[in-house]
Amino acid sequence: MNDQIQRALIRQFDKHRIVFWYDAKDELRAEFDALQLDGVEKVEIANNEYGLKYRMLREQPEQKFLLYKAAPQPDDIQNWLLDVQLAHGTFRTDQVGIWMSELDLGIGFQSIVAEHVEFYKSAKRLELLKKQIQRDDTEHMVRRRMLAICVGGDARIDSVLEHLLQEYSEKSDDAIKLVERCGLAEFLWEQVKQHYGYHSATPGIKDFVIELFKSCYAMLLLNTGAEVRLNNDALVFLKRWKDSRQFETSFEAISAECADILSIERDLSTRDFKALVELDFFRVVDQKIISDMVHAVTQRTVSTGDVAVWVRQRRQTHWYRSFEHCYEAIDYAARFVYSLAGMSLQMDSLADAVERYKNSWFKLDQLYRKFIYHSVKSGQTTLLSELNTQIENLYSNSYLLKLGDLFSHQVASTERWQASPVIRQSQFYRHWVKPFIEKGTKVCVVISDAMRYEIGDELQRAIRKEDRFDCDLNPMLSALPSYTQLGMASLLPHTSLEISSNDTGTVLVDGVSSQGTANRSKILAAALSGRGQAIKAEEFSALNRDASRELIKANDVLYVYHNRIDHTGDKMHSEGEAFDAAERTLEDLLKLVKKLTAANVSNILVTADHGFIYQNRELDESDFINDEVSGQSVLYRDRRFVLGQGLRDSENCHSFSSEQLGLSGYMEVQIPKSINRLRLKGSGSRFVHGGATLQEVVVPVLKINKGRKSDTAAVEVEIINTGSNLITSGQLAVSLYQTEAVTEKLQPRLIRVGIYTKGGTLISDQHEVLFDFVSENAREREFTVRFLMGREADKANNEVVTLRLDEKLEGTSHYREGYRTAAYTVRRSFTSDFDF
Repeated sequence: MNDQIQRALIRQFDKHRIVFWYDAKDELRAEFDALQLDGVEKVEIANNEYGLKYRMLREQPEQKFLLYKAAPQPDDIQNWLLDVQLAHGTFRTDQVGIWMSELDLGIGFQSIVAEHVEFYKSAKRLELLKKQIQRDDTEHMVRRRMLAICVGGDARIDSVLEHLLQEYSEKSDDAIKLVERCGLAEFLWEQVKQHYGYHSATPGIKDFVIELFKSCYAMLLLNTGAEVRLNNDALVFLKRWKDSRQFETSFEAISAECADILSIERDLSTRDFKALVELDFFRVVDQKIISDMVHAVTQRTVSTGDVAVWVRQRRQTHWYRSFEHCYEAIDYAARFVYSLAGMSLQMDSLADAVERYKNSWFKLDQLYRKFIYHSVKSGQTTLLSELNTQIENLYSNSYLLKLGDLFSHQVASTERWQASPVIRQSQFYRHWVKPFIEKGTKVCVVISDAMRYEIGDELQRAIRKEDRFDCDLNPMLSALPSYTQLGMASLLPHTSLEISSNDTGTVLVDGVSSQGTANRSKILAAALSGRGQAIKAEEFSALNRDASRELIKANDVLYVYHNRIDHTGDKMHSEGEAFDAAERTLEDLLKLVKKLTAANVSNILVTADHGFIYQNRELDESDFINDEVSGQSVLYRDRRFVLGQGLRDSENCHSFSSEQLGLSGYMEVQIPKSINRLRLKGSGSRFVHGGATLQEVVVPVLKINKGRKSDTAAVEVEIINTGSNLITSGQLAVSLYQTEAVTEKLQPRLIRVGIYTKGGTLISDQHEVLFDFVSENAREREFTVRFLMGREADKANNEVVTLRLDEKLEGTSHYREGYRTAAYTVRRSFTSDFDF
C-alpha cells in the first residue's frame, strides 16, 4: 500500500505544487507519517487553513506541499481552501480515487469511474486507457475510449461497430458482453442513435445490422414504399465497412444473413437490373445482374456499349472479384456478337484474305478465345449456358465455317503456296534474322509453338505497355502443312527443306534432320560458324543473370523454343485447356522477353511455327471427312493433313505436290477443305492444326526492342467545373474527365476520390475509380461520381472543403494525395435535407 501511495503521489506532484489528501476514515495516518517525498513538505490541516493559505501562496510560493486531513473533504461552502484545491490536485485513497489518480483525472470525472467500476478492475484495460487518454478529453471522449478498449478498436463509433460486427459474424459475444458488464451499453446505443439514427426498445447488434442493410438498400434504390429508419451516415458507414479489407469477411457473412432475412432475392426478381448496377450490398445482386445481362445479350436487347459500361461499373464493386470471369465473359460475348454482325468475310485472293485477316477478322478469333477462357474460368456452366450456346453457334457456323469455306476456294485456286507481299515462313531467316547479322548485331528469336496471330496481337499490346519497350507486329504465311516439324524447320537458316520419305513426318534442313532442339542447335551453329545456338525456354529461364549473359555473349543468334499451347492442345485429355494455355503463354513470353533484355539482348523476334483452330464444344459428324484417304503409299497422317505418294484425289481435300509448297523431294500432301478433320484414333479433334485455314497459316512476327528513355505515362484526369462549387444538400455529383484515350503507352490511372475538410477529415464516402477508357469519343471518357455527405459535413457548414483525387502508387497500397483538387463551399446543414 505504501509503495502504491508513494507512486501515486509522485505522479500528482509531477503536475501540481500542492496536493490535498483527505483520509475520510482516519485509516492511513501511519502511511502519511512514514511517507518521505523529496522536496515535499507534509502539513496536516487542523483548523489552520488561513495560515496555511498565507504560507503556501505568499511566504513559500515555490515549495511543494502535501496537505493531509484525517476527515472527509468538507462541503464546498465550509472549505476555506477550496480555491487552492481547485487550482491544484487532490489525492484520494479509495479505489475509485486511486484509479482516478492513475489516470490523472480531475474531480469532475469521478462519475465516469464510479459508474464503470468493472472496466477499471482490469489492470490491462486501465493501462490501455492510461496510454490513450488525453489532457483535453471530455467525459464523453473517455467513455468512447473505454468502448474502443472493450471491443479492440479505435475511439470512433464506426470502428467500435466494425469490431462488434466482426465478433457477431464469428458467432461470438465476448466483446458486447464486456461492454454491458462495464456499464457502457447504454452509452454505445446512444452513440449509434446520434450518429446513424438507430433507435430501438431492445437495441442489439443483430437488430442494428438488419436495420442497416434494410434502410441502406431502400436508400440506394430510392424505394419510397419502404420505411427508412436510419440516416445518411448509416449509408456512408455501410459503404466504408463494405470496402474495408480488414472487415470484408465479416461484411460478407452478415450480408448473406441479412439477404436471407430481408428476402432480397425475392425483391430483386421484380426489378430491372439496370437500376442495380451501383448497388453491391448483397452477393445476390451480382447474380441478378449477371443472369439478366446474359439474357439481354443473348436476346440482343442491349448494345455492346451499354454492356461495356455496366461491366466497367461493376469492376468497382465489392463482389466483382467473385464474379469477374462471368462479367468478362458477358462483355466479350457482346463484343463478339457486335463485331460479327458488322463483318464482311468476302475476299478476292489468298493475299487479300491474309490482309483482311490481319486487319480485322483475327479479332473474332480473339474475342471468342477470351469469351471461352472467362466462361470456363467462371465455373458457371448453367448460368452461362444460354450465352455459350449462342456464341458457339455464331462462331462455328457464321464465322469459322463460313470463313473456312471462302478461304478454301482461294486455296484451291492457287498454283503455289504463297500470298505475296506477305512473307512466307521459309523466308523468315533471310528476311528477319539475316539483316541483324549483316549489321553485326545480335538477335534472339523466340518461337512459341502454336501461337497464332490473334495471340501475337495481344502479346504486342502487353509488350508495348511496358516502359521503354516497343514492338511491331507483322503477319507471316506459315509453311503447308501447318505442323510443328515443318514450321520449325522453315524458321531455320536453310537452302532447301524436304519432308522425309518415311512415316515420321521429320523435315530435313539441307539434308539434316531438324527434329528436336539439339539438331536445330547444330543447324544454327553450322550456319553461323559456331555463333548460333538453340535452347528451350524453360532452360533459359532457369539460368541466373551471369549465365544468361554469357550465353548471349557467346552467340550472334539465339533461338529460344517455348511450347505451352501446342503441348496442351495437342493432347486429347487436355485440348480443352488450350485457351488457358494461351493466357499463360502471354505471361511466359512477357517474362522471357524481360529476362532476355536483362541479359543485354536489344533485338528480339517472337514468332510461331503454326497457328490452330479450336472449337470448345464437341464436334458434329459433319465436321469430319467420311471417305478414307488412300493411295499408293500413305506415310503419315494427322487430323488435318496426310503425307504420302501416289495419293488418290478426293473431293473433300486439297492436293499439293512438294514443288507447289516450295519443298524439295516428291512428297504429296492432302489437306481437308475448310475446317474439316480427318478421323484419327486416340487423338483430340477440337484443337487441330496442319491444315489451310487462316487461323492455322497466318502466324505473327513480333519485332521487339528496348529503348533507353521512358516512354509510358498514365492518362490525365480532370475535374469538370460545372460553374457551381456549392454543396447545399446531402449528396454531390461530380464529373471527372479522362483527357485522352488509353493506349499501350498511355496507361490507366487509378484514383481514390473523397471530400475533405482543411484539417484532412473525410466528410463523404470514398470512391476508387479506374480511368481506363479507350474510346476516342471525348464524351465517352467522362465519369460521374456521386458522393454521400457524412455527419462530419455538418461541422463544416459555411467552410471551404476540398474534393481530392488521390493517385494509387503502382505496386503498393499507398496513395499520392492531391493529384487533383477542387474547392467547394458547404452552405447549409445536411441533416434536415434528406429525401429519405
